[in-house]
Amino acid sequence: MKTIVFTFLSFIITLSTVRAQKGINFYISYDAGGRLTMHVDSAANNVYYGNKFPNQPNTSFNYLPEVNHVSVQMYFQKTENPQNYRYTILADDEPIAVNKPINKEELKDVIRKDHEWKDEVLDSTTLGVFPIKGKTITILTYDIQRPQDVYENVFYGKSIPRPKIEIIAKRFATEKGIDYTRIIRPKERIDLTFTEKDDELTIIKDKTYIDYIYSTSIKDKKTDKIIFESTSWLYGGYLNEEGNKYLPHVKVDKSIFKKSGDYEIIIQPKIRWDISHEGIFDYDISPQEIEKYTARYTLAITLDQESYTKKEAFIYTLIITFSLGFVFLVIFYFTRKRNKKKLAEQEQQKNIAKLQLNSICSQLNPHFLFNALSGIQNLMNKNETDNANKYLSKFARLTRNVLDYKELISLSQEKNLLDDYLQMEQLRFGFQYEINHSEDLDLANIEIPSMLLQPFVENAVKHGISQQATAGKIVIEFMKQADDLVLTVTDNGNGFDTGKRYPGLGLQLSDSRIALLNSIYKENRFILATQSSDDGTKIGLTLTDWL
Repeated sequence: MKTIVFTFLSFIITLSTVRAQKGINFYISYDAGGRLTMHVDSAANNVYYGNKFPNQPNTSFNYLPEVNHVSVQMYFQKTENPQNYRYTILADDEPIAVNKPINKEELKDVIRKDHEWKDEVLDSTTLGVFPIKGKTITILTYDIQRPQDVYENVFYGKSIPRPKIEIIAKRFATEKGIDYTRIIRPKERIDLTFTEKDDELTIIKDKTYIDYIYSTSIKDKKTDKIIFESTSWLYGGYLNEEGNKYLPHVKVDKSIFKKSGDYEIIIQPKIRWDISHEGIFDYDISPQEIEKYTARYTLAITLDQESYTKKEAFIYTLIITFSLGFVFLVIFYFTRKRNKKKLAEQEQQKNIAKLQLNSICSQLNPHFLFNALSGIQNLMNKNETDNANKYLSKFARLTRNVLDYKELISLSQEKNLLDDYLQMEQLRFGFQYEINHSEDLDLANIEIPSMLLQPFVENAVKHGISQQATAGKIVIEFMKQADDLVLTVTDNGNGFDTGKRYPGLGLQLSDSRIALLNSIYKENRFILATQSSDDGTKIGLTLTDWL
């Protein structure tokens, strides 16, 4: 009786297995990761097999969204001991087989043709055929000689959930340590301002069974470059609403944000979507379909203090340097052009002033000669022939010096000219005179405008002491006062009203000459001062910064 029941049950199991395998294509084998391969439904598309992740080195993830049943095989090399291996199978979280050994009698010789096994003859056994639609089948395998090395194969027949950010937390320093500013369930655009005290951003994702397949990246939307990427998640510190699970999170240093602007947080599964098998592409999924598994959040960052890379700093320095250089060249060009124009105008004005000055000097010379000839005539009318001859002799030398006009003459030449003139006039009027100078003045090497004092000396003779005969006296002085040259002409005549204008041509021309000299020698002012009383007159002419 027992034999009949056992035979009947075996027939039922065999029939179920045949039916389950009826739609499976055993001609195409997929590498499910590690020791496992799989066969799937003949009409199934989008078989994404053998996906591995850096943060789960002993896990292979097989995404089977359009597969109804999957057949799983396990392989061993001939040199291995299959009896040392154990496996556990879970459907979702429910166990189907637990710590089950390999049945050596069920092993068959097969040849795997993939690149890893190189057509090697292997031992193989089928772990079962499993309905996968809407489920997760997890197979755990290990060698009892190395029980710590557990390999996990996941066969995922559900739709991959689109991730969500549960919390955005910004860490900042406080007097007592650190604290966080949190944004719960942020919208797709998140506005954040980083101050000097802020140093870190934490992105907390919702909890799923397959967190490890997701990666997190941050892209600078202005440059379209990825500035941060993480393929692992941290746990601890953040619980879900029920308080029974830790939420996965990643930490981002503030320093990755170099400038204010828009950044994009991207959380997406790191699955190889373009898998092919023996030249046949086994996927038919569009980018729009893949995007359904991706979460994108715009992060609008405002930085109190922006930082720059060495390359950017170098480029900005070059731009600023060239800009400043260009501005400097433009300013230099227009300043030089303006100065050149100004210098030309000044030179033109100076030339005009010199022409006017020459005109005045050409008027002073005839005026002086006329007065001198009048003096000779006066002596001849008085029959003072000897004095007239002496006068004429002085006049001849004086005339030669006056007609040999130079713009500048030395103080020594000016002194000789005045000496000749006063000696000549002394023959007519009999007055006394002195020409004095400071001992520290180098008369031979200090130059002044030609005939600068002669009109004032002539005026002192004609209008000051001409009526006083031998009682009259004229004193001329050349003095140094710091860097100024001071020239004075003093007489003891009757004086005159300094506020009144007199018709004499000599003084009028001298005033005009002083004004023109000031327009030519702008750095050296000519200052004329006149003091007059009943006791006499003093004319002072200061040439500032002349020495």
